Amino acid sequence: MPGRVGLVVAAVVAVLAVVGGVWFWGMRTKVGPILDLQRRINRRVVNPRQMRTAGTPGAYAGVVHHRGRRSGAPYATPVVPFPTDDGFAIVLPYGTRPDWVRNVLAAGAATLVHEGHTYEVAAPEVVAVDAAPCDFPDAERRGMRRFGNTQCLVVHVVAPSDDGSVAEAGVGRDAGSAATDGSRRSRRRGGPTATASPTSRRALT
Repeated sequence: MPGRVGLVVAAVVAVLAVVGGVWFWGMRTKVGPILDLQRRINRRVVNPRQMRTAGTPGAYAGVVHHRGRRSGAPYATPVVPFPTDDGFAIVLPYGTRPDWVRNVLAAGAATLVHEGHTYEVAAPEVVAVDAAPCDFPDAERRGMRRFGNTQCLVVHVVAPSDDGSVAEAGVGRDAGSAATDGSRRSRRRGGPTATASPTSRRALT
């Protein structure tokens, strides 16, 4: 009996190792079915939990509020924004496959909640992470290299100017933002705030 138990345990460990290896390979090489499977897991398990604290001061994730490009329905998705001189850069581990990315690109605007502040952002652009105007923390760069993440979405903060027109409002890497514990968290204090976030359906990836 002990011998059989050992064989079963060894078989289970071997299967888990194979599954883990296939998952890592698929995430690194951006295999569509594996990316879509992970996105479904995120929608049902990971995102709802992240949404409990996303966007609050000190939270790992922020929240992007966007509308369905066909339905017009409001959605909210947890993301990890990093401040730039005039906006934010959001790493895209699933490329442009997620619906939230397509919705923001189609609308040309969104609402981003980060570190307790709400920003109206516009002019979204997908760029290579090496070309992004952002000093990513070392831990984030290691993660990007490990999982082959090569794209990010750059958005710019907009706010009403004194004459009522819309102008870019600097967020700034040096204007009160700092990396915490060398991790991927970036704190943002002050800066322009926008209207309250819309009522949203949660956790669309």
